[in-house]
Amino acid sequence: MDYYEILEVSRSATKEEIKKAYRKLAMKYHPDRNPEDKEAEEKFKLINEAYQVLSDDEKRAVYDRYGKEGLEGRGYSPNNFSFDDIFDMFNDFFGGGYEQTYHMPYEIDKAMEINLEFEESVYGISKEIEIEYYALCPKCKGTGAEETVTCPSCRGRGTIIIGNGFMRISQTCPQCEGRGYIPKKICSECKGKGYIVKKEKIHVDIPAGVDTGMRMRIPRKGNEYPQGRGDLYLIFNVKPSKIFKRKGNNLIVEVPVFFTSAILGDKIKIPTLSGEREIEISPNTKDKTKLVFRGEGIADPNTGRKGDLIAIINIVYPKKLTSEQKELLEKLHESFTGEIKEHKSILEEAIEKVKGWFKKSS
Repeated sequence: MDYYEILEVSRSATKEEIKKAYRKLAMKYHPDRNPEDKEAEEKFKLINEAYQVLSDDEKRAVYDRYGKEGLEGRGYSPNNFSFDDIFDMFNDFFGGGYEQTYHMPYEIDKAMEINLEFEESVYGISKEIEIEYYALCPKCKGTGAEETVTCPSCRGRGTIIIGNGFMRISQTCPQCEGRGYIPKKICSECKGKGYIVKKEKIHVDIPAGVDTGMRMRIPRKGNEYPQGRGDLYLIFNVKPSKIFKRKGNNLIVEVPVFFTSAILGDKIKIPTLSGEREIEISPNTKDKTKLVFRGEGIADPNTGRKGDLIAIINIVYPKKLTSEQKELLEKLHESFTGEIKEHKSILEEAIEKVKGWFKKSS
């Protein structure tokens, strides 16, 4: 079949027209897009064979005059074509081409940890912070060199191709790290890094409700690049509170209640984010009882919706008794003789059952 017909171009087609036609057809019949399609695979091979001839001025001239036989008479084999152009095509198509207008020596976005007191995180705060960021070296413009030479490994492409046959991949050149060049003379200003470090003080408004691990984006306060600056991401680290515990947007406060108040009932005050709140302890309140106050927790930094305040009752007992207090408790204890015997009988019954288990297993 005629090479011009394979690429669907006229015999007077320019090199650019031939290349454009080749890329279109190679993309259409590539084996990765047509798995297990033998006809597409053969078509793909023919397209590459035709392109290798018609893209080369010398081979094309021989082909135009003598045909395929003329090429074979001069030692050309259609099986010895290069994959460089087709890999360039797929790199360009998927945005991975080696042609770069600028190689940045660092990431344009940067992250920075910021420590907050607990109260700063729950109420929000406006504060001034000092940041460091990378700026392109004014002397070498980010190249890291006062003089450069083309990278010998990738010949200025920034990428190299490894593998054989169809199993070939393009990867960043390890010698020039994708730049396409290597320094001939290191920049005296940045010592070859391509950047300098600058400092800046900025004001940030931190919303109420942020927590450890959350991030906040500050536009155009990151590292510098030719068109401006990237973004700064603040990563928060909130110090724990001695009063409250946080679980999501819920606020937890542990409330110590003396055992007599838990038995008899009482009214006590507890701390909240808005000040204080009086709560009622019902008679015979049990240890670890939870009292939930809706909407009195921490605001969500995105929606503003507040979580709950959860008060957990912790019953406390006296660490030491006076002789008078001990005597009173002993009298109180004796007054509950009936209930004490009832509880003891429940335990004795349980013990007898367990003893029965041992007898059965022995």
